Amino acid sequence: MSFSISQSDKYLESAINYRALRQDLISSNIANADTPYYKSKDIDFESALINEVNKEFSNTKKLELAKTNSKMMDALEDDPSKATIFFRDGHLSRNDGNSVDLDVETTELSKNNVMYNATIEAFKKDASIFKAVLAASKNI
Repeated sequence: MSFSISQSDKYLESAINYRALRQDLISSNIANADTPYYKSKDIDFESALINEVNKEFSNTKKLELAKTNSKMMDALEDDPSKATIFFRDGHLSRNDGNSVDLDVETTELSKNNVMYNATIEAFKKDASIFKAVLAASKNI
């Protein structure tokens, strides 16, 4: 069971989990820097998180698929809230087919680490505001 203090908690929790997954992917890329034919991978969770937030707060109604026969299949649901793992393009492959660029990977690892820590701090700040409200209500 997950306890939520505010509406943003589930998004902060998702962001933390995706950042941890991205850390693992980048670490895997660095570990496979000498593996022939290894293609560096990354994750695009920012757009997934934006889609999830938009889905939660949008007032748009979904257009349902009309069925003329009960034996017709239901429409496939596309889940935009899931992050997409992709192969990074634009990096030159070496002679052995490996596309890992250690400069790019270490830069992305550092950026991801900063974002991970910022998300953790945002989560802590959200919780501290809630604690302050509880403490103030006890003193009333």
